[in-house]
Amino acid sequence: MDQISKFIQRQMRQLIFTLCYLFLMLDGHSQTKETKVEDNLIFEGNELHKSQTYAQAEKKYREALAHTPKNTIAQHNLGNTLFNESYFGEAFNAYKSATMNAKTKAEKHSALHNMGNVFMNQKDYAKAVETYKEALRNNPNDDQTRYNYALAKELLEKEQQNQDQNKDQDNKNKQNQDQQNSDNKDNENQSPKDEGEDQKDQDQSGDDEQNKDQSEEQSDKNKDPQNQPQNSKKQSTKLSPQQIKNLLEAMNNEEKKVQDKVNAKKAKPIKSKSKKDW
Repeated sequence: MDQISKFIQRQMRQLIFTLCYLFLMLDGHSQTKETKVEDNLIFEGNELHKSQTYAQAEKKYREALAHTPKNTIAQHNLGNTLFNESYFGEAFNAYKSATMNAKTKAEKHSALHNMGNVFMNQKDYAKAVETYKEALRNNPNDDQTRYNYALAKELLEKEQQNQDQNKDQDNKNKQNQDQQNSDNKDNENQSPKDEGEDQKDQDQSGDDEQNKDQSEEQSDKNKDPQNQPQNSKKQSTKLSPQQIKNLLEAMNNEEKKVQDKVNAKKAKPIKSKSKKDW
């Protein structure tokens, strides 16, 4: 059990006996047989509570309330026992009943003080601050209530500071996430037209490079003497097909004339040589 819970339990034990004493002082001279029974049950419950026999103490307090349902002491002490049994919801209801049936400011203060303890145990510091403040209105001089009020107020301020810091961090994280989502969305939602234009730009760039390479290649060819065109003088010696045909016919005619001369010589009679004289 933490330090706050132990501190609250010590306060409750002190308040039990204080309230019992006040109750006996106020009603000691006007007790009936019925009140003596419930007082005895409350006394037995207090003894059991001191020995930490909480289940039996709870039973005694409930028996006392069965005799007198609006008995503030029994309601208050039942709340303390339920608190120690960790039945915080039931304890709160018992304290609340005690505040509604309280006949004095002292009784109301004590019940409100312990209601504040329930809120402290549940770490509901805002409600604890308000409840302790209400308890102090009924008894401004109670040191324990003033201490608990100051402690609850300090814990509430720290809680609010932590919440503000966490909120700022959450907002910062959210902004970063929104920015990242926006960037991702822009990348995912790039239009086909834009992609086509990018491809077109790439293709155009490739064409420009190709044209540039071809231009440079042509320029190199122009610089190479082997690739230069022949001059006009050499081009004029080239024969046309008709000129070639005419030239062949002339050559044939010339050859025919020569052949005719050869044939003519063969046709003449050859003179025999005179015999050699012996």
